[in-house]
Amino acid sequence: MKKYNIQNYIRYKNDVEKTIARNEGLTWGEMSRDQLVAQFLPLVENLARKFSTSDQASGVLSINDLIQEGNYGLVAAVDKINWDTILDSEDPEKTIKSFLSKRIKGAIRRAIDINRGDVRIPEHKLNEIRKSPDDERMVAMFFNSVFSSIDAYDNDDENPHFQVPDTSEPYNIAIMNSYLLGLMKEYLTPLQYDVVRLSYGLDQDKMPATQIAVYCNINVATANVRISQIKKEAIDTLIANTDPSQVLDFL
Repeated sequence: MKKYNIQNYIRYKNDVEKTIARNEGLTWGEMSRDQLVAQFLPLVENLARKFSTSDQASGVLSINDLIQEGNYGLVAAVDKINWDTILDSEDPEKTIKSFLSKRIKGAIRRAIDINRGDVRIPEHKLNEIRKSPDDERMVAMFFNSVFSSIDAYDNDDENPHFQVPDTSEPYNIAIMNSYLLGLMKEYLTPLQYDVVRLSYGLDQDKMPATQIAVYCNINVATANVRISQIKKEAIDTLIANTDPSQVLDFL
């Protein structure tokens, strides 16, 4: 885990405690939006610390980073609270915490995924692929899911009563990347191979398009556009040449 500024963290904790103390005696209906956000800041830290010691966060973001990303998710979630649903539930406090927790964890996961640079296929997409083993469209779904960085976490369900925990088995990112690199070496040109692996960070840290253009000696004014074109051509080539059985054998 990255080191973080202890003094800043202590000041943050003191500010949170003072703000929550000022809210004492107020009901949720009496709190302003900002007061409500402050009331659940300890929940953000509690959830962030669960990520800070996990393999997926190690070496990527500090605890301060994780708390900050979780706070972004909290603010967005507070603006979406349906108070009628919350107050009609049997346990309003449990319901609102469940509602906010889902969105706080989602914000932290997305930040980790973005900064880590590894790829992840959403579980619901994997299930679609497995159900249609002979459908060539599943190959397109496989590669588009990987390289389009589809969000693996569903944020459309705003009803806190219908929250199903993710029980899917985790998979090895290193094996996934190695498998993709093997397919790319088989079907792509050297230029396409370098552009894709550097764009998505399959065997090293991701590079922006400008750096990739320099690495690949692409000296044109619209280098960013050219890099995007090469990526699209490469993915189309993989879709056209990869047999469905290759994808399914791996999954």
